[in-house]
Amino acid sequence: MHTSTALLTDMYELTMLESTLASGAANRASVFEVFARRLPSGRRYGVVAGTGRILSALRDFTFSAEEIDYLREANIVSESTLNWLADFRFSGDIYGYAEGECYFPHSPVLTITGTFAECVLLETLVLSILNHDSAIASAASRMTSAAHGRPCLDMGARRTHERSAVAAARAAIVGGFAGTSLLEAGRSFDIKAIGTAAHSFTLVHDDEEAAFAAQVATMGPGTTLLVDTYDVPRGVERAVAAARAAGGELGAVRLDSGDLVAQAFKVRQQLDELGATSTKITVTSDLDEYAIAALGAAPVDAYGVGTRLVTGSGFPTAEFVYKLVARENSEGVVQEVEKKSASKSSHGGLKVAGRVCDEGGVAREELVVSCRDFEQGRDYLAKAGARPLQVHLVAGGEIIADPDLAEVAARHVSSRAELPYAAWRLSAGDAELPTKLVDIYAGDDNPHQGA
Repeated sequence: MHTSTALLTDMYELTMLESTLASGAANRASVFEVFARRLPSGRRYGVVAGTGRILSALRDFTFSAEEIDYLREANIVSESTLNWLADFRFSGDIYGYAEGECYFPHSPVLTITGTFAECVLLETLVLSILNHDSAIASAASRMTSAAHGRPCLDMGARRTHERSAVAAARAAIVGGFAGTSLLEAGRSFDIKAIGTAAHSFTLVHDDEEAAFAAQVATMGPGTTLLVDTYDVPRGVERAVAAARAAGGELGAVRLDSGDLVAQAFKVRQQLDELGATSTKITVTSDLDEYAIAALGAAPVDAYGVGTRLVTGSGFPTAEFVYKLVARENSEGVVQEVEKKSASKSSHGGLKVAGRVCDEGGVAREELVVSCRDFEQGRDYLAKAGARPLQVHLVAGGEIIADPDLAEVAARHVSSRAELPYAAWRLSAGDAELPTKLVDIYAGDDNPHQGA
């Protein structure tokens, strides 16, 4: 069944459309850009996520009879505008940072070109996806960085809106997570599903031994048993015994309360003394990047993260904005335009971005070039020795990219590894890479000129 995404749109997108159709400005060639003026306070980098979901939503961004009927009944726009919307299909181009790339203030993470009318309609949808998913992926990246190779698992579905939870699970994978507890996310995005039992499972049985035996009987001795419903040492002993009674070694124990650092050391010692040296330890319970870092020296094998992941670890939005940066004037000439408002200014012109690295391959600068077109900008980047960051996603309305989630996650690992070591610090700091804005719109193609 077709489900339109067209009404995931603020009303003023349609009222602007109607007014520009009346004024004649609707068909002016335009360039819109998504960027963040700043990173969330104290963050040193951000992560681009949600590109694949934007492309999927764009496929369904059409106004069927059902959407048109609603707009007519609610008296949102006139009949002539409804007729225009009934035939609408985006026919422009979209470029963007490859999903998984790190970004910085003023990075042009997405560029939408076409007529004003068709580009303005996408604003709300694009921002709602990018702001949410990039916030989650950025938090996930900090958590996986703090985990130093130990797997992090998404367990946040119950802490957010049911549909947001699906998107958050995907964004977590972009940021380096290894699996999700949410089955719909597993189905939708081919993410590894994880999970065994909660405390209620233990409590519904007459005793802990019966609960563990039941779980091992259905899931096998390699399962993960939750050992802190009652007394942890006794729970560990019973868990190991239950697995051995079934003829195998226990896969893992999970700790979900108390002083996780101290408990991890005690449980590891107990497991080893019981001969369960291969049994792993998973910890959960209100983890964030700081708690994960604090557990770095503890004998922990995996982390389950919930609330702090799906809420962006304190920053639930990436604060992206969607601004018109160039448009055709009444004489048919494309001009740079920019907002001058205090504290909310923008930089005019279509922009092409690259990352400059030193001889050791460490990123040192984000180079953002305001130019006539992507070809001119890429020529500039090549002369400056910068790695291009943007890819062509949509050409003439046709989606030409299909981000593979595993490839996106691998790209993020590579992009993050390229950053200076200080970018990995969890302490508050400025954006780790400076952004150099260069305007060659007038034709100056010397990379050593401009500022």
